[in-house]
Amino acid sequence: MTKTVYYAAIGPELGVFDVDVDAATLTRHGAVILPANIQYAWPHPSRRHLYVASSNGGPRVVGDRHFASALAIDPATGSLRPHGEAAALPSRPIHLSVDRSGEYLLTAYNNPSHITVHRLNADGSIGAPVAQPEILDTGIYAHQVLTAPSNRVVTLVARGNDAELGKAEDPGALKTFAFEAGVLLRNLGFGPRHLDFHPTKPWVFVSIERQNKLYVYELDAESGLKHEPLFVKDTLSKTPAMRQAAGAIHIHPSGKFVYVTNRASDLSSFDGKPVVVGGQNDIAVFAIDQKTAEPTLIQNADARSIELRTFGIDPSGRVLVAASIAPAPVREGERVVTVPAALTVFRIGDDGKLAFVRKHDIDTGAARQFWTGIVTLP
Repeated sequence: MTKTVYYAAIGPELGVFDVDVDAATLTRHGAVILPANIQYAWPHPSRRHLYVASSNGGPRVVGDRHFASALAIDPATGSLRPHGEAAALPSRPIHLSVDRSGEYLLTAYNNPSHITVHRLNADGSIGAPVAQPEILDTGIYAHQVLTAPSNRVVTLVARGNDAELGKAEDPGALKTFAFEAGVLLRNLGFGPRHLDFHPTKPWVFVSIERQNKLYVYELDAESGLKHEPLFVKDTLSKTPAMRQAAGAIHIHPSGKFVYVTNRASDLSSFDGKPVVVGGQNDIAVFAIDQKTAEPTLIQNADARSIELRTFGIDPSGRVLVAASIAPAPVREGERVVTVPAALTVFRIGDDGKLAFVRKHDIDTGAARQFWTGIVTLP
């Protein structure tokens, strides 16, 4: 029987939870401390190592300590320990991933927007950076970097920025690059946030953060994303009356469904106290037509917490665990209460819909639950 673990980061601490898929439960059994606040993590294809980006920077904070760390995963328990020296990075890393061969670590940075590539040593530790031959167009606010299934193309999601205080909007973009031996050779051309690849079809599903949309693209193994989307769908069930943002996206292991978070956390005032103004904090569930790639919205599952930043689906496709980033004040009748940060567990039905099972309230203290993910041990 395979063992599944869930990792959840609060500040520099990365907690380890056993996942009982049959019972849909989480049980914490340890943690490891990283050099700075955890930004993102990604498992090696062998699932024997986990790579973690950390920084003392953050939104609107530059910081001066930025790292990529390799952690060895205990194959019996999922416990973590440092593996080799942490690699110093040039600025705040906002996302990282491992290429399909397991030979390179790709890291995206939001300010300034760029990408680095490090070799991974044979033992899984982080090696030297790979020199890149040219300045690449990485758009505004790089937010996610992934290799396509062919491993010959790298996709970069550049988020862009909202218009504010008289400043025009910085448009987001999808960037694609040829990728050979760790080198990003050239732009292949083409307000997204994250994307995921269909497990068997040449389709890419992209969450468009500021427009609350799901875009579907056709993928070419050599040239990357085709320019025009096949489909554009709304992730919200109703027209928003406040600021909304689409977030993380994952495709079900079967390829039949895709899940996208909707987030709302803007504040208003009630009785002199700040409260979340309302909106949709849920997971949009889409059924995917296996012939055309068209997604159809079939559910918006209430998250029962505010601002879902990350979530994971167990490899059997039966359980989804979603994580909210921090506690939030909400109005409840004539009083203000705090909704704590949480790990929310859903059962996934055969029809792809989510059924709430339980919620684990998490005390984040002064930190935030910035990254979580599921790994099945080898």
